[in-house]
Amino acid sequence: MSEQADRKKRISIMAGAAFLMATSAIGPGFLTQTSVFTEELLASFAFVILASIILDIGAQMNIWRIIAVSKMKGQDIANAIVPGLGYIVAFFIVLGGLAFNIGNVAGGGLGFNALTGLSTTMGAIVTAIICIIIFVYKEAGAAMDRIVRLLGALMILLTAYVMIVSSPPYAEAALRTFAPAEIDIMTIITVVGGTVGGYITFAGGHRMLDAGISGKENLRYVTNTSVVGIVVASIMRVILFLAVLGVVSAGVRLQPENPTATVFLTAAGDVGLRLFGLVLWAAGITSVVGAAYTSVSFLTSFHPSIEKYKRYWTIGFILFSTLVFTIVGEPVFLLIFAGAFNGLILPLTLGSVLLAAHSKKIVHDYRHPLWMTIFGAVVAVGTAVLGVRTLWIQFTNFF
Repeated sequence: MSEQADRKKRISIMAGAAFLMATSAIGPGFLTQTSVFTEELLASFAFVILASIILDIGAQMNIWRIIAVSKMKGQDIANAIVPGLGYIVAFFIVLGGLAFNIGNVAGGGLGFNALTGLSTTMGAIVTAIICIIIFVYKEAGAAMDRIVRLLGALMILLTAYVMIVSSPPYAEAALRTFAPAEIDIMTIITVVGGTVGGYITFAGGHRMLDAGISGKENLRYVTNTSVVGIVVASIMRVILFLAVLGVVSAGVRLQPENPTATVFLTAAGDVGLRLFGLVLWAAGITSVVGAAYTSVSFLTSFHPSIEKYKRYWTIGFILFSTLVFTIVGEPVFLLIFAGAFNGLILPLTLGSVLLAAHSKKIVHDYRHPLWMTIFGAVVAVGTAVLGVRTLWIQFTNFF
């Protein structure tokens, strides 16, 4: 392969990895979360976004760099630090990935319903079929890279149109980015967990590793790509935030059952509702792909046959998620507790990575920057506190 062809392939993989991470974060929950927090904090949510971007980058760079240097997946890094820890991490990531994938399939079904008028169940099945077709291809990785780039760009462009027509107060949003009227630390940590929590932060890192981009010689590419992934997800969040801000600043109250749909409908009428359906459907598809791919990548350490037949395991993961949704709907108990445990996954995995970053047997002669370790520690401690608090609240509320 010529140097130019090799460079083109590397750029394509890097872009795919960045968008895989970003679109894994931009799921149905991401849309709802951004809308709800914007209605609560108004323009001050801009500060939350800024703070979360900084913390997200700190978590993302730590994890991606150590995955690249060690040439090990997240669960293997955890096992190298404490024998058996990687299997515990894998269990919770797969549990969370499965629960949230059921929600992602449901989101895809709801989006398809808003777009075409067909039933949510039919939309969920169509969503699953599209995702399965991606993994049926022999070059599933390349197909996945192309699809997530295309749908990621589509979501951003459609939401940008709604932002423009909603006429948000840009000046106030810019002011509150640096001078918020109120600061909500828990909201910041929640947004961080929603962007790089659970399986999400490993989606792009594992993709880069599977594609052969690893080692100290590729650290610059890995670091840049990890930041690009956060930037893409953050662009979508900023655009959606401004679209919501434009609507709520005009005095409109968002419908609690579907706050984001209210924004699109209010800003652009029936056309906006169709656009919302397309955005939600795209978010569902890309999140299903990201959750399935990354969850199965955490299973590969359990048995060599899983790595060998990874495509089929991924397809089975999607089929099972869809089957659960179409037969019993979204299992509330599983979603609640998987969501709470998901808040504990990031500090566990990030903590393992930070320990690995200073372990010679894992990173050899690599020296991890101190400022990255400090950044990572802040995120790990913050999300650990929130995870324990959320788990306790959900437990007491459920019972």
